[in-house]
Amino acid sequence: MAIFPQTKTQTKTGAPASAAPVHRLPSLRHLGPNWYATVMGTAIVATAGAALPVDVPGLRTACVVVWAVSSVLLAVVLAARAGHWVLHRDQARADLLDPAVAPFHGCLSMALLAVGAGTLVVGQDVIGHPAAVAVDVVLFTAGTVAGLAAAVAIPYLMVVRHRLAPGTASPVWLLPLVAPMVSAAVGPLLVPELAPGQGREALLLACYAMFGLSLLATLVVVPLVFGRLVHHGPLPLALTPTLFLVLGPLGQSTTAVNQLADVAPGAVPAPYASAFGAFAVLYGVPVMGFALLWLALSAAMVVRAVRRGMGFTMTWWGFTFPVGTCVTGAAGLARHTGLDAFAWLAVALYALLVTAWAFAGVRTLGGLFSGALPAGPRPLRPVTVRTT
Repeated sequence: MAIFPQTKTQTKTGAPASAAPVHRLPSLRHLGPNWYATVMGTAIVATAGAALPVDVPGLRTACVVVWAVSSVLLAVVLAARAGHWVLHRDQARADLLDPAVAPFHGCLSMALLAVGAGTLVVGQDVIGHPAAVAVDVVLFTAGTVAGLAAAVAIPYLMVVRHRLAPGTASPVWLLPLVAPMVSAAVGPLLVPELAPGQGREALLLACYAMFGLSLLATLVVVPLVFGRLVHHGPLPLALTPTLFLVLGPLGQSTTAVNQLADVAPGAVPAPYASAFGAFAVLYGVPVMGFALLWLALSAAMVVRAVRRGMGFTMTWWGFTFPVGTCVTGAAGLARHTGLDAFAWLAVALYALLVTAWAFAGVRTLGGLFSGALPAGPRPLRPVTVRTT
C-alpha cells in the first residue's frame, strides 16, 4: 500500500502542520476490466486441453492444476475489481465513458463462464461431480446475466455517450457481444444435469438463442473492423494483438454448435436433434476455415508490429482465449466428422495456445513484480461524451 505525499497545512498560529496521511491503493486505480482476460486465458487452457481428441499422458492432471490457478485468479481479480469500484469510483465511471475501455466490461462474464465450465469439465476430479455442478450453475447464471447486460449496456453507451470518429472500429468492440456466445458454448454442459422435459429443452434453446444473438451482432461488427484496416491502415502497435479477438466469436460459435449437437438428442425430438448435428458440421467447417484465414492475417500483422518495436502490454492476453475457442471448435468438428485433420488441427492450435499463455503469463508476472503493472497514471485527456 502506497501513501501519497503528506501536504502541509497552516495552524491557527501560522506554524505549518502536516495533514493526516491519505492511505490509498493507487495500484487498484488503474486495474481495469481487461484484467479478467488473465482469468479467461488461463481457464481456456484447462478446458481446451480436456477437449483434445488425443490421449496425452499427464495432460488431464496438468489441466486440473491450470483450472485451480484460474479459480484463484478469478477470486483475486474479482476482489481487486471490487476494491477498484469502492476506492476509485470516479475512475471506474470514467472507464465506462471511455470507448477504449468500456468494451472490456464484457470480460467479467466470460471469466465467470470459463471458470465455471472448467470446474465441471476438470474441476470435478478434485471437488466431486455434485459440487462441480453447483459451482457451474452459480457461475453460469452470474456470467450469463452479466454477459447479456454487457451486450446491451455497452452498445447503448457507444450510441448515446461515446463520441466515436469514423474509421475507429476496433476488435475490442466484440468483447461484450461475444459473451452470450460463451454462454451458448458452455451452457450445454448443464443440459444433461436437468431432468428430461421442459427445463432441459428450454436451456438448450436458450443457448441457441444466445448463439444467434451473438452471431448476428458479430456479423455487424467484423466488417467494420476489416473496413477500418483497409481504409485506415494497421492498428497502433500496442493494439495489434487485439486482432486475435475476432477469432473469439468464430471459434466459440463453432464450439457452441458442436456442444449443442452433442446434447440435443436427449433434449429435443429426433428430427430436430439430427438437424442440430448436421448444422454443427455445415456451419462449423466453413467458419473454421475463415478463422484460419483470420489467424494467418492476424499473425502476419503481429509479426509486422514486432519488427516495428511492439512491446508487451495486457493486450497480449488476446492471444489466449480466442485461440482456445478455436481449439475447442476444431475438437468438436473432429468428433462430428471423424476426420483426423481436425484432431491434429486442434492439437496444433493447443500448442500455440499454451505457448501464448505461458509467454503472456510470465510477462504479466514480471510486470507485477516490477511495479509496471497495473499501468500507472496516463496523461490526462478529456473524455468526449454526448450530453443528450
